[in-house]
Amino acid sequence: MADQRTIHHSDHGHDHDHDHQHERGHGRHGHAHGAIDPSILTTQRGIWAIKWSFAGLFVTAILQVLVVLISGSVALLADTIHNFGDAATAVPLWIAFRLARLKPNKRFTYGYGRVEDLAGVAIVLTILASAIIAGWQSVDRFLHPQAVKHLWAVVAASVVGCIGNEAVAQFRIRVGREIGSAALIADGYHARVDGLTSLAVLVGALGVWLGFPLADPVIGLVITVAILKIVWDSSKSIFSRLIDGVDPEVVDEIRHALNHTPGVLDISEVRVRWLGHRLHAEVNVAVSPELSVEKGHETAKDVRHKLLHQLRYLSNATVHIDPETASGESFHRIEAHEHDDLPAHSH
Repeated sequence: MADQRTIHHSDHGHDHDHDHQHERGHGRHGHAHGAIDPSILTTQRGIWAIKWSFAGLFVTAILQVLVVLISGSVALLADTIHNFGDAATAVPLWIAFRLARLKPNKRFTYGYGRVEDLAGVAIVLTILASAIIAGWQSVDRFLHPQAVKHLWAVVAASVVGCIGNEAVAQFRIRVGREIGSAALIADGYHARVDGLTSLAVLVGALGVWLGFPLADPVIGLVITVAILKIVWDSSKSIFSRLIDGVDPEVVDEIRHALNHTPGVLDISEVRVRWLGHRLHAEVNVAVSPELSVEKGHETAKDVRHKLLHQLRYLSNATVHIDPETASGESFHRIEAHEHDDLPAHSH
């Protein structure tokens, strides 16, 4: 019987193999049980997005270089070099996705998914640095207005930079949301910051040309505020994941799925956290104390199967099965007791 026993089920695959997909409120969700780890598929998707978006930024920078060579503008050359440097932020994220594919080991028992969040922190800090630089340059132009040189070149380079960076931003953000990667989304916002910077240069240059010399620094300060908003939004997601935060709706969705799983009588604990762009869940559910260990194990498999189908981004779930008469973590603690030379305590 299942009385006074706890059954744990956290296999990485089901005992049956079948390929299927489901349409859910969050989008299309599919997996092949017992065949391919979904985290491998999503990291491949992330690496693919990084490669193509990096290529897009590289082409954008090359076009800007051509404008620089034709115009001979030193200021545009500095901005183009800056864009090349910003494109390089994709490198640590690419490394993080590669590491995330490594299997867990004795030192990193949960794998290397956290590296992706650390890469996200680096990206957020880079965006913050962009905001500081943009703000400083805007204030400097307030104090030391500059005439616009090579207007046609400034306009051409700004248009190329704005369109190219925004295209890359939308691509990265879309794929990041698709696979659940906060770091890739942050890198998409980083590209958007560069696009906004190019837009500021364009509008400011046109304003100066039309006889409004303060247009350049004013637009620059507006863009600085927009960048700081992006920093705030991106950092909330990244740092929340670093301290195991999830949206409350995720917990509600898990409880909803468990409440509609046959055999589950009660839900005592639900814990969820992000490891990179994949969710890991741990749940305690109660079943009838009359169930055998084998039947309890089958219920655990059903629970895990239900969760994997119901939750987008979920790659693993550990299910604890307790008898209804003794469910929850508190029932597994040893009662208060004493050892020689030690104060009374409990485990």
